[in-house]
This record gives sequence, structure tokens and C-alpha cells, in this order.
Amino acid sequence: MATVIPSTAITDNVRLHHLAALDVTGADAEKFLQGQTSAQVSLADGEFAPLTCFCTPKGRMLANGQLLRLNAEHFRLILSVSLADSLAAHLKKFAAFYRAELIHNTNITFIGASKAAGTLAESLGLTLPEQPYAQSVNEQSSVVRVAGKMPRWLFCTTETTTEASSQQVVDDEAQQAAWQLADIRSGIAWLSEAQQDQFLPQMLNWEALGGISFKKGCYTGQEVVARAHFRGQVKKRLVHAELTSTTLPETGASIKTELDKAMGEVVASVRRDNDSVELLAVMNTKATEEAIPLYWEGNAITLLPLPYAIERLDPEQLVATLKGQV
Repeated sequence: MATVIPSTAITDNVRLHHLAALDVTGADAEKFLQGQTSAQVSLADGEFAPLTCFCTPKGRMLANGQLLRLNAEHFRLILSVSLADSLAAHLKKFAAFYRAELIHNTNITFIGASKAAGTLAESLGLTLPEQPYAQSVNEQSSVVRVAGKMPRWLFCTTETTTEASSQQVVDDEAQQAAWQLADIRSGIAWLSEAQQDQFLPQMLNWEALGGISFKKGCYTGQEVVARAHFRGQVKKRLVHAELTSTTLPETGASIKTELDKAMGEVVASVRRDNDSVELLAVMNTKATEEAIPLYWEGNAITLLPLPYAIERLDPEQLVATLKGQV
């Protein structure tokens, strides 16, 4: 992650280079995805875009992302660019038995927007969704409102379409960092290659963000994920924290006690200003429950509140709320 200081707010529509599009197409695309992902795929209906993840048989996350339906036989998974090719290679082993094709679509541009989202949506012929997880789509572009209290929208569009709207889009490191800082403050951690196959989805609070359907049938890793939930076996959780430092912790950096005992590791970090950093870390719940002093390379870490409760949020409930059924 860049070590630039983010802007105080997302003022511009900014290109986001850390994301990628994995397209799944074909007559069996939905059936194929249903057996691989934590989402109830039928909920991705072109209006609702669920968070989801892909796991090993042992329930460890290979990737997480957001699932959009572009048409009846075309889904798009938004995920870390560092994982697009490896996840595609993994899933192709199973897709061979379905009428489904996976493509890392490098022709897609991702644009993050907040204050200036309305003008960009209009230029792309899209309706700006009002609620988190809501999606709008046309033949060239799509937009989804990002989860969290801060109004943010993520646009996916072709490079050709982006060029036509280039006067509305910047390629600015400070604005990119501002977007990633907003993710951190929203408690949303995007798995990267460095930590693949390490965490249960619950360790990234994925069920608290509606990223796991406990009402769907089997998928790879489902038994382990469900057992961890219903038996309360999750002993590590994602936390939001800050520290005073002029150095940015790397992904995977160890967080320790005064006695040098490892209690967690950094998942994402962004410089807030010249002297401080905000981060997300997967932490042993004992450290948070007992308020154990924590440090990164001798720098004291202060835990900050997350904007959501650590409890199960069913995507089915999110859909009902989105469509005014509750």
C-alpha cells in the first residue's frame, strides 16, 4: 500500500488500482458459483450485490469480494488484484464440469466516488444506488454502493467508457489512500495474496458484514465455517486500531504484548498523517477482552470502535431491507 498521506476526504472520482474483476459467464454460471462461494448466489439479482468469499475445504479464505450480476449468465466478482489470477486458476478446476468460463477481465477500470458520484453516474447512464450493497447496471458499466456509514460508490466500467468520462476521473495516490482509509474505518478488509489461506471468514468479521449465508446449501469449506459459527469457536477477530508512527506497518506485521507474545497481525494500514497510522488487524479475542496493552515494533496500539456489531447479519435480511420487505 502506498505510504502517501491521504486527502482529508474523497473529493474526486479516483481510479482504484488495487481491485480486479473476475468474470464468470455461461449457462451454468450461477449453479457453479453456488457450490463455491459463501453467498446465496440467487440474491445477486442485478439490484443487490452481496459480499462473499471463497474457501479451502478447511474453511480458510482464498479470496473475498463483492458479487455483481450483470445479466442472466454473467457475474462479476470484485476482489484484490493480487488474487484474481490465483483464484481463477483454482476455480477453473471445478468449472470444467459446468458450462461456465472464468476470465480475469483486465479491460475493467474501477472508480471510487463519494461527493462527485452523481455526475459520474449520470455520464455513464447509471442510477446511483441509495442503500449499501445496492447495484445499478447497464451494458457498459455498473455501480454499487459500498457498505459503511460514509456514502461511497464503486464504479466498474470499460476502459473505452472511462476515457469518455476521463475529465471526471483522477489518478491520484492521495485520493486512492483516502479510499482505502475509508475501507479501514468501515471495518472492511480485502484479503490479499500475502494472507491467503490463513483466516476463517469470521476472522475478518465477514458474517457481521453479511458476507456469509448460513441458509444456503453446501459450498467448499461450508461445514467448517458453519461449525465455527454455531459452536462459537472463533478466537480471532478483525479490529480497527491506530498507532503513532512515521513508518507504515506491512501486511502480516506482528502485533505483540509487552512480553513480546504475538497476539495478532496487520491486514491493512494507511498513513493518516505524518505521525500516525490507522489499521485493521486480526487479533486474538483475549487481547481485546482483557484490554492487554499491544504494540507494533515498540509503538503502542490503541483500539478504535468498529462501525458495526460483531454479530451475524444475514444477506437475506439485507435484501429484504433493500426491497422494503421489512
